[in-house]
Amino acid sequence: MADVRPKKALGQHFLTDLSVAKNIADALLVGPDAPVAGSPEEPAQVLEVGPGMGVLTQYMLQRPEVALKAVEIDRESVDYLLVHFPQINGSLIEADFLRLKLEQFFPGTFCVIGNFPYNISSQIFFKVLDYKEQVPQVVCMIQKEVAERIAEKPGTKTYGILSVLLQAWYDIEYLFTVGSGAFNPPPKVQSAVIRLVRNSRTDLGCDESLFKSVVKTGFNQRRKTLRNSLKPLIQAKAAREGWDAETQAAFVADPVFELRPERLSVEDFIALTEKLS
Repeated sequence: MADVRPKKALGQHFLTDLSVAKNIADALLVGPDAPVAGSPEEPAQVLEVGPGMGVLTQYMLQRPEVALKAVEIDRESVDYLLVHFPQINGSLIEADFLRLKLEQFFPGTFCVIGNFPYNISSQIFFKVLDYKEQVPQVVCMIQKEVAERIAEKPGTKTYGILSVLLQAWYDIEYLFTVGSGAFNPPPKVQSAVIRLVRNSRTDLGCDESLFKSVVKTGFNQRRKTLRNSLKPLIQAKAAREGWDAETQAAFVADPVFELRPERLSVEDFIALTEKLS
């Protein structure tokens, strides 16, 4: 069977460098001394997103401490994988990862690995956050710019919504950069591999839905101070509390509202959420 034709609509750039693929597979820390337990007797559940032609899949299948499932939306890739990796038959899900009810396939915990399509990488991370209690670790290759943003600390221009939301629940490590020559077709940007390991936080200590709203609303107008960007949330609180103009003015006199969102750490956003609740 011929190689799969990369489809622009699916954002496909197939990794062809085998050494990079092996390094990605090895970056998933599974085993007796790793963040995620796994052994040949009781392998760790792992889901590969978008296996394509199986360049990463082949190395994951060689790990006896891993029980691999893969989800692939492209019928041509599914056919290719079943021919070249028959051992994945029964563990290959032909579906759109973003629409998948993952609890139907993983009643317990599972790790996520993959070379994420650049055009949906942010959506994949938001989906992971929906399953954060089940996903202890993610290893992925994404656009270098997005990887830097996710791993960035407060105070920089690249620190943003995904940085805060992911860092609230995961410790993030930028592992290595991958040049465009490692792919077919070569993307116009560099790529990077990062690892996310679930941190010990079990609760934000504030309303999680409001926390997301505060983060997203703040960064949606990131050039403005929080006093201006969060005006809808401030006014909503004022209406709930029945404040007059003077009380509202005293509330926004807090120095935090003079800042732009990139100055705030996860803990700062949690405190701000509590203030706005």
